[in-house]
Amino acid sequence: MQILDTKQLTKFYGKIHALDGLDLSIEEGMVFGFLGPNGSGKTTTLALLLQVVQPTSGTFSWFGENEQKNVRKKIGAILETPCFYPYLTGYQNLAIAGRIKDVDRSAIEPVLKLVDLWDRKNDPFKTYSLGMKQRLAIASALLSDPSVLILDEPTNGLDPQGIVEIRNLIRRIAGIGKTIILASHLLDEVQRVCSHFMVLGKGQKLYQGSVKDALTNQSTIELASRNMPQLTRVLTGFGNFQKIEQKDDRLIVSASDITTEQLNQYLISHGVVLTLLREKSGNLEEQFLRILAEHD
Repeated sequence: MQILDTKQLTKFYGKIHALDGLDLSIEEGMVFGFLGPNGSGKTTTLALLLQVVQPTSGTFSWFGENEQKNVRKKIGAILETPCFYPYLTGYQNLAIAGRIKDVDRSAIEPVLKLVDLWDRKNDPFKTYSLGMKQRLAIASALLSDPSVLILDEPTNGLDPQGIVEIRNLIRRIAGIGKTIILASHLLDEVQRVCSHFMVLGKGQKLYQGSVKDALTNQSTIELASRNMPQLTRVLTGFGNFQKIEQKDDRLIVSASDITTEQLNQYLISHGVVLTLLREKSGNLEEQFLRILAEHD
């Protein structure tokens, strides 16, 4: 099922072109990351999709529906720093949020347990760590059992432990069938939790695809032999490598559709004995920087 579809979504702030003709499609069950440097249009896009601001031109639709007035109830979102009453407990704060959203109190216990705050439900919000405050905000966004959860920089300002807690929480939420859209500048976190991602630059979509495909396309194989000239000669005749380069005492082969087993079998059959055979997967940072450089 298609969750979100945008067509030439555009936003000007005066002379500033914050978003330029965004075409985007997100399917049910995706954990979709918005990547981009500061000022690239990530937060503007989320604000448009949540109707916090209105587009200059273009259209978007949630859940394939033309009428967008009631779809907001199906979306939970956190766009800014969590804002709760400091002297009230976590439970009391969610009870207030529940009244605003017209949600029964019975919804509070499941979301507090999901975000691992049930044991701290009776503690004042002011005693919570920054990571706990963020998790309470996510619990609040989940109170109405939305189909989609939108998070803007969910790990911003957190310490390493807090980042891990949010990462694991995002995985749990995705595991119960929610579609998640998150904007982040932490490429490693997007690589760890997202199934798909988009790169924005200066308000334009530069790339969209799956994390798996992006990393597979970057995979390399390192090889070495006591007879490097023979290895190079035999390797050149193996197949269509994207690139073969020598680095120090080894060869680096870029190939997306060749396994180490296939390569090793071929080399052995041609009398080449390897002293090193190691596959290295790509990382999203390299892909991200390459995409930005191509559009600079």
